[in-house]
Amino acid sequence: MKSFAFPGNIEPDILAIAAGQIPYMRTQWFSDLVLENESMLLDLLECPGGRVIPYTASGTAAMDACVCSFVSTCKRALVINGGDFGARWRDLCRYYGLPHDELVVSFGKHPDHASLEEHIASGRYDVLLMQHHETSSGYLYDLETVSKSCRTKGVYLVVDAISSFLTDTFSMSRFRIDIAILSSQKGLNLPPGLSFVVLSKGIVEQRKFVPKSFYYDWNDQLTNLQRGQTPFSPATHLFMQLHARLVKVRGVGVLKIIEQVKSRAISFRQACVERGWTFSAEQMSNCLTGVYLPFPVRPLVNFLNDRQIYVMPSGPANMIRVSHLGALDCNEQRRLVEEIELWEKGQKK
Repeated sequence: MKSFAFPGNIEPDILAIAAGQIPYMRTQWFSDLVLENESMLLDLLECPGGRVIPYTASGTAAMDACVCSFVSTCKRALVINGGDFGARWRDLCRYYGLPHDELVVSFGKHPDHASLEEHIASGRYDVLLMQHHETSSGYLYDLETVSKSCRTKGVYLVVDAISSFLTDTFSMSRFRIDIAILSSQKGLNLPPGLSFVVLSKGIVEQRKFVPKSFYYDWNDQLTNLQRGQTPFSPATHLFMQLHARLVKVRGVGVLKIIEQVKSRAISFRQACVERGWTFSAEQMSNCLTGVYLPFPVRPLVNFLNDRQIYVMPSGPANMIRVSHLGALDCNEQRRLVEEIELWEKGQKK
């Protein structure tokens, strides 16, 4: 199998962890594992003094927890909506009936930074919700510029970094991020099922959380984390796989991991340019490439699926998204382009 979708191909040694018996989690061993995972994540995210709240759930659950436990305490939120995941922030605010406005950004296009600056400077908002990388389009936001505007006006910055962590430069301290959202199946290149809310030291010290959910109660979560436990049953194998992944990342180094992903992205994009194909985003993450092909892509996607080659379709009928995560090298990225080209030629005969 070759997966250019999330999470991508995972190394056999990490996959093998899930094949073993499941240890009991209410033990000192598991507490130590949870706390060591947290310590490694905070170090990799450059978030000294922060806390990591883990959930046995998808990334949307972590976003949900953030909205109902933190955004609910704010006076009004501003949402950057440039695609499916930006729209999810909006939908969560709507669900909980929270005051908010959205700055709509055209699919794959640069946001109107002057308008964004004007919104932030208005004084109407005390929290900004955004993606670092809008995964539906492939667009990578200029987090440094947005962060500077938020700092100037005292606006909390909440960032979904699910697909940019370990693929693009991301630092909570450098970008003054108050809360970050992560999950297991993208930048971390693990099976889906774990998500994380990462709280900066400043947010932890404020401790003004008013949860509207029993499961997402951050006060309960943080109390349990003092002893290295989760309040509810965790996905034990996933915590073990996370530990193995973080040890690997720590050994290789974040910069080298990002360079590896970037090299695959460059290799794939060069092959696309050689064939005259165009890209969906004006500014791209290393994580994935959205490609516009000169034909509807659904038959191609189905053909590749039958051969256990996986790419991701998108909203536009002629667009695919190709991930550069996982254990597939530059040569395999280029071979995917050749596979697509061969299929297209076959359809023209």
